[in-house]
Amino acid sequence: MSSTDHPLRIGSLELRSPVVLAPMAGITNVAFRTLCRELELARSGSTSGLYVCEMVTARALVERQPATLHMTTFGPTETPRSLQLYTVDPDTTYAAAKMIVDENMADHIDMNFGCPVPKVTRKGGGAALPYKRTLFGRIVAAAVKATEGTDIPVTVKFRVGIDDEHHTHLDAGRIAAGEGAAAVALHARTAAQRYSGVADWSEIARLKEHVTDVPVLGNGDIFAAEDAARMMAETGCDGVVVGRGCLGRPWLFAELSAALNGTEMPTPPTLGEVAAIIRRHAELLADHHGEDKGMRELRKHVAWYLRGFPAGSDMRVAMAMVSTLEELDGLLAQLPPDVPFPKDAEGPRGRQGSPGTVALPEGWLDDPDDCLVPAGADIMHSGG
Repeated sequence: MSSTDHPLRIGSLELRSPVVLAPMAGITNVAFRTLCRELELARSGSTSGLYVCEMVTARALVERQPATLHMTTFGPTETPRSLQLYTVDPDTTYAAAKMIVDENMADHIDMNFGCPVPKVTRKGGGAALPYKRTLFGRIVAAAVKATEGTDIPVTVKFRVGIDDEHHTHLDAGRIAAGEGAAAVALHARTAAQRYSGVADWSEIARLKEHVTDVPVLGNGDIFAAEDAARMMAETGCDGVVVGRGCLGRPWLFAELSAALNGTEMPTPPTLGEVAAIIRRHAELLADHHGEDKGMRELRKHVAWYLRGFPAGSDMRVAMAMVSTLEELDGLLAQLPPDVPFPKDAEGPRGRQGSPGTVALPEGWLDDPDDCLVPAGADIMHSGG
């Protein structure tokens, strides 16, 4: 049965393809989302999934920090507009969600409780917070209350837990759904794993069995369209959340749409087509950030785009130091356009790192029902 027969409904939102772009700091800005949407439309005939912007900090949003407000930029035709909040405090959560409602800033609010970065968990934020189940429930409830009477659904993303001894996902899923979340998403790793090793998809299946009244989305190790189809088949999840798999492959969403809708798979791009995609990405980044910062932002994407292609080390170094659109055009013109997409470009990409002990506030594990808001955990830069 294709996803056309069973579209993913998240509250008021109905998606023709059950695919969600995961927020990634410094990646999923309006330029990248626009590029992904354009390529899905061009290569599969529709824009059918949900593209979430970079994570913004609730406190920074309420305080109207200019950099954070800039991150909430959406394209003129972008719909639905999806915004992810990082938050640790019910009151600030309510204020941020109410601001989003009152100022018509987005059509969907997601909340991130999956960040494993030590500077975040050390203060009780991110993947550490669902352990405090009462506080977690109050935060979700605050966002839902702020959106009452609107068509803006609230969803929640989290990890399996802090480490193998402290799993929190089943409680988190139950609590979030009970407080009115319209869907939940699970990254099938613990915070201790960070991005290393292999995601345990069986935990997605467990969550799906445990949470039956709202959609359950799976995240972790989707690097090809076939991975998404296999995750849904193996776990029974209602949709997939794709992060690192689209780095340097913004056309992946067209392939995902085809695989999950049972339509013909688009042909992977040649090097010439990839060069045109890089140029379009650069143009969109320049529009959003200005040419100087836009080109600096493009640099980190170059290695992902050129992975597996026969581009020499000199070209890769030059592309990673590009500073103007004109310079970029000169470099792209040197790439042989007819080279087919290489098999070596498949597989995992993006950060992996190594597992480690999760940094937590002193005494954090003593009482899971403690409602004290962690001190200083909301003072962080938006984007993660």
